[in-house]
Amino acid sequence: MANQFQRTQLLIGKENLNKLKKSRVAVFGVGGVGGYVVEALARSGVGTLDLIDDDKVSVTNLNRQIIALQSTVGRYKVDVAKERVADINPDAIVHTYKTFYMPETRKEFDFTEFDYVVDAIDTVTGKIELVMQAKEAETPIISSMGAGNKINPEMFEVADIYKTSVCPLAKVMRRELKKRGVKRLKVVYSKEKPLVPQTEIEMSCRNNCTCPPDTAANCEVRRAIPGSMAFTPAVAGLIIAAEVVKDLLDFKNPD
Repeated sequence: MANQFQRTQLLIGKENLNKLKKSRVAVFGVGGVGGYVVEALARSGVGTLDLIDDDKVSVTNLNRQIIALQSTVGRYKVDVAKERVADINPDAIVHTYKTFYMPETRKEFDFTEFDYVVDAIDTVTGKIELVMQAKEAETPIISSMGAGNKINPEMFEVADIYKTSVCPLAKVMRRELKKRGVKRLKVVYSKEKPLVPQTEIEMSCRNNCTCPPDTAANCEVRRAIPGSMAFTPAVAGLIIAAEVVKDLLDFKNPD
């Protein structure tokens, strides 16, 4: 009988498909990058997903986030993502947390329960804490570097954090992780030099904020609002999902 994972099984086999079904992956941040990670992991057959994000869908998310539709504006991203996963794979188990991950909220999560952790959040403090908690639990983690203000999806690479260049966020992460004795971290980053967003007063988020007022990610706390394109974060998210699946299966590409 045909099923949604039949084509996947043709490539990786039944045993590996079962491994994915038994795997549990936590995705921190369900936005432009993280939303596509969730999408690809669900369609790959990952059996349990933990989705962490306190944000709601905004109209400004419509240009790039897979969960953002006119019909989902104003709803919590994790709720929308959970429904989408259920529509792809009804057998999947999805845990949702309307939480802004920071050092203050780390105790809400036991990283030893996860087979893999995806860091797709924006704040440096939160990203560092995710890395430290994953390392302590000896749980694999992959971290997304900056995708904002970039337009060339061909410039993304998978690398160790200490072999990155150009990306401003990666530079900060290298410095802070080195201070903490972290010797390696798999990341997806772009070598593209960030573009400078055009400043137009009528489009300024600080003058015309569209973010939900009851979430942490609003324009009053952001230092700058990056520009974005539909395809750039999508590519980063799909690359991350591919790395997660390959690592879970210890799957190596043929030479």
